[in-house]
Amino acid sequence: MSENEVARLIYLLLLLAFIGGALWASGKLALRKHLRDILAWVAIFSVILVAYAQRDTIFAELSPGTPARVNPETLEIRRSLSGSFEAVLRINDETVRFLVDTGATDVVISLRDARRIGLDPATLSFHESARTANGMVRTAPVILDKVEFGGLVDYNVPASVNEGALGASLLGMSYLDRFERIEIRGDAMLLIRR
Repeated sequence: MSENEVARLIYLLLLLAFIGGALWASGKLALRKHLRDILAWVAIFSVILVAYAQRDTIFAELSPGTPARVNPETLEIRRSLSGSFEAVLRINDETVRFLVDTGATDVVISLRDARRIGLDPATLSFHESARTANGMVRTAPVILDKVEFGGLVDYNVPASVNEGALGASLLGMSYLDRFERIEIRGDAMLLIRR
């Protein structure tokens, strides 16, 4: 435990002792009820303390796609409940959830996500095309000003906006190639930066 966590534990124990002492001094409750209440508060504070100490692990498990920094060069993302790998990136200061797709050539942005990051589909030129599982779709090339992923920041990242019905934006190889290696170990994908 860090010094801050120890200090918080001491604070919580003192608060618990104060509340217990106040109940005890009130004399309105029987001894057995006092002890039961004190034990209940100890249990509640213990659960809160453990949850707080493990908050990073709990958050990573509850929010797949949020990268964990293993070391300065390596990011780790966990497999989602659907079995795929998802990555949460900040594009132009907006959070966007991507499906990691090593079969996709480009970073492909859905119309919905394009609007969220400040791209107006009405002003884009959908003059390129891409072959998808649902057939051919028109795409518009764009440049993403700023892309943040797990503390790594890239500027002027090429991408495409998909004019078709795309359920999720795709994080393709044009971005993934910025990593030297991609490894899958069980339910974890490791992305090692150059």
